[in-house]
Formats: sequence, C-alpha cells, structure tokens
Amino acid sequence: MSLPAKKHDVFQAIADPTRRQVLRLLAEKELPISEITSYFSISRTAISKHLKILSEAELVIGRKVGREKIYRLHPEPLTELKQWLSFYEQFWSNKLSVLKHVVEKEEESGLKVIRSKEEK
Repeated sequence: MSLPAKKHDVFQAIADPTRRQVLRLLAEKELPISEITSYFSISRTAISKHLKILSEAELVIGRKVGREKIYRLHPEPLTELKQWLSFYEQFWSNKLSVLKHVVEKEEESGLKVIRSKEEK
C-alpha cells in the first residue's frame, strides 16, 4: 500500500516569501503563532494558513502548550531542495569558469574591460 501524497511539497511551501520568512524566524527558536504574527503586517488567520502549508510540507512541527501552539523548524525536508539545487550548481560553476576565462583572455590581449560608472 502506498503512502498518501502530501498536499503541499517543499517547493510549493517555500515559493511564498512570507513562508520563507517564517522559516527564518523558526530557525532561530520555537515560536507561538502570536509571536510569529507580530513580525508581519498580515492577520493571524493568514499566518495560520501559511503555517498549515508549511506543516503539510513537513517543514514545521507544531505542538500544543496550553491554549497556544508552538512551532519549530523541521529542516529535514529541505534536503530534497538541496539535492535538486546541487544538480544545477555544475551549470553555474561552468558559466563562472567560462566568464573568468573570457575576462582573463581579454586582459591578456590588452582589450579594455568596460566598467560601470559605479566601479570608476
């Protein structure tokens, strides 16, 4: 029997800038929803919806303490993202190597490198 699919995956969860900021906050320490809400100019209901998506993606875990729910970061699912990005690092590294080679070749041949006004 297969496991049910998650409603939201890591990629969907981190697509929203508010959710990325929530993850940054929770990376520092566990926080109740009331404190998380204080960092944003949106409603508690909106933050609650963001936390639900992050929970469904298993990026945060909430536990009840009295009447409040305390959330903490659960970073393990981010390894999927890291693995996906690491595949593309080879392309970025290659492009940077080619650029470095082109710039060094121009400097060797005496071509003038064009600089922006800010660099002058």
